[in-house]
Parts: sequence; C-alpha cells; structure tokens
Amino acid sequence: MMLSTRNTNAAVVEPSLVQSFKTSLKMPLFGNTFSPKKTPPRRSASLSSLHTLDRSTREIELGLECVTPVMNLGGQSMKFEEGQWITESGENTSGREVQRLKKRNVQLEEENNLLKLKIEILLDMMTETTVEYHLMEKEVEDIKIQHRRKK
Repeated sequence: MMLSTRNTNAAVVEPSLVQSFKTSLKMPLFGNTFSPKKTPPRRSASLSSLHTLDRSTREIELGLECVTPVMNLGGQSMKFEEGQWITESGENTSGREVQRLKKRNVQLEEENNLLKLKIEILLDMMTETTVEYHLMEKEVEDIKIQHRRKK
C-alpha cells in the first residue's frame, strides 16, 4: 500500500490499491461486488379528509354516533357520564349513599384506631403496676426474712 502525495499535500490513492479494494469486496459465493440497493422513495401519506367534516356530516356519512355506555350489573342499570358510572334509576341517589357510607367508614376507622391506642396505654399501665406490685411483694418478703433472723 503506497500513498503518493502531490504538491497540494492531499493523499491520492494509487489505481492498483483501488483495484485490490474492489476485488476484496467481491462476494465469495456469488462473485458480485457489494452494492446495496437504493431504497425507493417514500410514498406521500394520504391525508384523511375526516377532520374537515363537521360532526353531523361525519355521523351521517360514517354512522358515528356518540352514545353513552350502559351496563346492567346485579340488576342495577348504570351509565357512564363525565368519567363516572352513575345509576340510571334515582339520579345518583345511591352515589350519595355510597359517599355517606364512605364518610361513616372513615369515622369508624379513626374511632377504632383511637380505641386501640387507649387499650395499648391501659395495658402498659397495667404492666407497670404489676411490676411495682411484684417488687413491693418481694421487699415485704425480704423484710419478713430479716425480721425472723433478728429474733
């Protein structure tokens, strides 16, 4: 491999080097030089004209009617409006009942936690009193033993 330089100080590749490079690119099985296929130009995306139609025209042309989803669950009919499932019979009266029950549930949980805390405090107090009682009982026994020895 030899590179020759000219007065412009740019490297020029010898023709024999180019020929050896081309022969090294030959595919061993097929005998063809490596030349990737050119990719075909992309097709322009077809733009839909649906966005230009107004809602009534789209509904007529395509049959797109926006109906609210309705389901029957456990004998109770519900519809989906504004991001929430609402019962159809009673205009959200059961929803109010659910909210009331949730609020009552939170109150009862808070009361339950308070009662658990009180029980824990009472058990600690009882344990402390029992320990004091046993210590006093032991002291009394020790005093009795000392009194017997003195006699």
